[in-house]
Amino acid sequence: MTQLIADSGSTKTDWRMVSSVGQVHAFQTDGINPYYQTTGQITDVLKRQLLTILPGIGEEVSAVFFYGTGCTGPAVNPTVSNALRAVLPTARTVVVDSDMLGAARAAAGHEPGIVCILGTGSNACCYDGSQIGRGIQSLGFWLGDEGSGGYLGKTLVRDYFQERLPLDLRDAFRDRYALDRPTLLENAYQKPFPNRYFGSFTPFLSENIAHPHIVGLVTGAFRLFLTTYVLRFPEADAWPVHFVGSVAHYFAELLHRAISDTGLIMGRVLQAPAEQLVVFHKTR
Repeated sequence: MTQLIADSGSTKTDWRMVSSVGQVHAFQTDGINPYYQTTGQITDVLKRQLLTILPGIGEEVSAVFFYGTGCTGPAVNPTVSNALRAVLPTARTVVVDSDMLGAARAAAGHEPGIVCILGTGSNACCYDGSQIGRGIQSLGFWLGDEGSGGYLGKTLVRDYFQERLPLDLRDAFRDRYALDRPTLLENAYQKPFPNRYFGSFTPFLSENIAHPHIVGLVTGAFRLFLTTYVLRFPEADAWPVHFVGSVAHYFAELLHRAISDTGLIMGRVLQAPAEQLVVFHKTR
């Protein structure tokens, strides 16, 4: 059986094709999110990107396991599964689940733990080793996503325009981006994917990570995430806390600091779940 395993965020989708003899092929397409895209739009992305790659691999897909942001349940998951079935008619099995479950299975495997996503967006759940047992509903970019790349970028930009950045950082930001208020507001309120837009400012934070203001901004955002989500779980005293996502990976040192400050048990940090999802599905 040839499996296609996908981990999709708002920015990109990481794909792994596991051939019938166990060979793994890795590739990427644009991010897929049923809250922002229709079945027709997702089908178009898959046709233009995924179907240009698969013929070169030379195997028909028999099963698809898609873990994606926005794939929160039966009301929206068919938006993705219908697109997958349309472009992959040989797939007898098409399973669409949340990126949260994908992160949990990748980071914790078959063991219980608290698993968090810190990428373009953020989320957290309690995981029993197979399924999510308890979670806190994410409210998305404008109403939540504390600690995420989108949240960090939004906080940085707000500090810049409200003149809360120290002078050296303010000058560096201005020279780097030449950002004006009309451009900011257009990207925030008129263009699609504002979370991606604000997440695009996180490299500035990474490049200036030794600056005390940036240390405080990032560590404070992580503490807010942990107190808003993780510390509300009764299991937080005993279970390791795992993290998946680019923000967790690139700011791991400050994340460790926030974990220590809140008395939690640090678990694994994965930049992306795709490789470990292959391991999980091999051992099911």
